[in-house]
Amino acid sequence: MTFSALTILIVAFIAAAIAVAGAWAYASANRLDRLHVRSDLSWQALDAALARRAVVVRAIGSAVAYASIESKRLTALADQAERAGRAQREAAENALSGALATLDNTSLPPQLVAELADAEARVLIARRFHNDAVRDTLALRTRRPVRWLHLGGTAPLPTYFEIPERTQPAGLELDEVRTSARVVMLDQHGRVLLMRGHDPDTPEAAFWFTVGGAVETGETLRAAAVREIHEETGRAVPTEALRGPLWRRVAIFPFAGELIRSEELFFAVRTDEFVPQRGGFTEFEQRTITEHRWCTAPEIREIQRKGEPVYPQDLPDLLDEANLAVVRHEEPEVHAIR
Repeated sequence: MTFSALTILIVAFIAAAIAVAGAWAYASANRLDRLHVRSDLSWQALDAALARRAVVVRAIGSAVAYASIESKRLTALADQAERAGRAQREAAENALSGALATLDNTSLPPQLVAELADAEARVLIARRFHNDAVRDTLALRTRRPVRWLHLGGTAPLPTYFEIPERTQPAGLELDEVRTSARVVMLDQHGRVLLMRGHDPDTPEAAFWFTVGGAVETGETLRAAAVREIHEETGRAVPTEALRGPLWRRVAIFPFAGELIRSEELFFAVRTDEFVPQRGGFTEFEQRTITEHRWCTAPEIREIQRKGEPVYPQDLPDLLDEANLAVVRHEEPEVHAIR
């Protein structure tokens, strides 16, 4: 039995079409799996941010006049929100947000007000990242070919989480709102360069942080990162060497007598070990930045164990991710950190 050239061509075409369809289905299934993982992780981050807010609200409830109705109401709403199941969580958190919207912060200790602002900022950014992850997952999951081929398996569809956004609690007056470009500088051993400094108002309380600073008017994030590297270390790094941004952190903190809200975006870059030069420091930085050190994750945890904060707080757990980011070809997806 012989086959005509046309028959062979048709069979080859059908085989090629099946191969292409199979490759597409395999790639789509893998991407969908990664998107589901991303949405699960983003929900865990949002859950942690909401739990932290509940802790701060209970502290505020204790600070309000003892046994007052407002104190009991805040504490009860925080407890209900923290205990609520996933299906009831949105309504419970919205009830808590409504109570916070009417809270008079002027009678509270400034530190508690700052803690609440920081907690709400973390909830805001975590919710946005979660809803972005849900949107991307649903966009692929609801495509007809994906549904017809059941590429999503039995995984439940992720859901959005909607609560009112308040970037700043009532009664809190910020002295500065800024965007910062920060850089995780890694040496050939995977260690990160950290600076040690202190608030000029509390020189006895030292803390550690990565290279970086505020983005200037008209400056891009990458340009700011490169400038900060040169100013704080004397090292010249091309913008194309930066990977990221990989992380996003929102923090509200007092410094030099001012209350600052900073949205920080982190890049990573690989370099060889070197001794940072202080020639680019301002006079203020010369006084407040006292030391530098190349650190491994265990060394960072030891610094934290001894009582000196390291920012970002999650840096020991994130160091492997940063080291992977500098060797991968694809750009990383930004996610929220503490």
